[in-house]
Amino acid sequence: MRITDIQTFDLKCDIEPSFGWSQGWVNKRNTTIVKISTDSGLVGWGEGAASALIRDWIGPLLIGRDPMQRNQLWELMFSSLYNGNNFVGIAGSAVSAIDIALWDIAGKASGLPIHTLLGGKIRDRIPVYATGLYYTENEFPHRLLEEARGYVTQGFSGMKTKVGGLDIDQDVERVKAIREAIGPNVRLMIDANEGYNASSAIQVGQKLSDLDISWFEEPVNAKDIDAYLQVKNALSIPIAGGENLRSRFEFKDYLSRRAYDIVQPDVMHCGGITEMMRIAAVANAHGIQVNPHVWGSPIMIAASLHVTSTLPPCPTARAVRPYVNEPVMEFDRTPSAIREGLCTSPFQQEDSSIAVPNGPGLGIEVDEEAVKGMSEL
Repeated sequence: MRITDIQTFDLKCDIEPSFGWSQGWVNKRNTTIVKISTDSGLVGWGEGAASALIRDWIGPLLIGRDPMQRNQLWELMFSSLYNGNNFVGIAGSAVSAIDIALWDIAGKASGLPIHTLLGGKIRDRIPVYATGLYYTENEFPHRLLEEARGYVTQGFSGMKTKVGGLDIDQDVERVKAIREAIGPNVRLMIDANEGYNASSAIQVGQKLSDLDISWFEEPVNAKDIDAYLQVKNALSIPIAGGENLRSRFEFKDYLSRRAYDIVQPDVMHCGGITEMMRIAAVANAHGIQVNPHVWGSPIMIAASLHVTSTLPPCPTARAVRPYVNEPVMEFDRTPSAIREGLCTSPFQQEDSSIAVPNGPGLGIEVDEEAVKGMSEL
């Protein structure tokens, strides 16, 4: 079997209502989808970024090669970017998209789900929490708290909200109101998207220290390891991060120096399924929980489910508990026609968990007409 073609599709959709976080405000969603075709008729789907880079640089390296040789092709892509330190940023996302598609082909060719190719799943369902509670116009308090209570009604065991987009005292008031609305038995996380420096992140964490916050995500600049350590050493709230890092080499110091309590690699950016498994193994060896960052279409959701289903507890214990030693994934609840319309059967949560796909490859059916339609907008 040989690779005959690699296509990219830049998808976008309008969203209503628009929403914001510490770094901006958006009224559209977008992502890049990759389709790899083979001379056997099998196709694989991946998700990442950098269409031009895939089309003009990485893709031509792979045409005519055996898609089953995933390690070889990953190293070929990585080495083409290595000398100029170009794997960072969107180049890492481009490799991720192709790697996911190659795993999809391998599963389809063997008739097996990706989790089986990875050695077999440990769990059939992955615990999830609701990601939402972004900033929206005229939201506080009624619309915001209605959304939060809605997630409780839907059965979610936890939810995540944003901080860093308002004055500190306003954000603290906002988080306190959410905690009061959802009660003490639902997990609550906060995410600053790099919106603070170390001193302001510590100030926020101290003001929220009595709210049983399960983790404080990306409190400071993603590449400022010393700021992470400063915040982590000052707060009792667990510190999470890593969604913006690429490859095990960028994660290495954060893990070895224990800058995170929880690490959140993103399969469509960190280097795909191949590299995410390596990162997760290093994290587990350092006693750091892996709770993947998940923000995209059903393609990357499926890839994340397959990987997460194989991750060992951290640490191994007789009692396995989500948020404690069992990995959990976020489940984006913000508006997205891409997430809901790209596949014939979008993912649904039940009792705050999602079933791991068992079909060949990613185990999803991509609607190619929907792909074309969203890429023509």
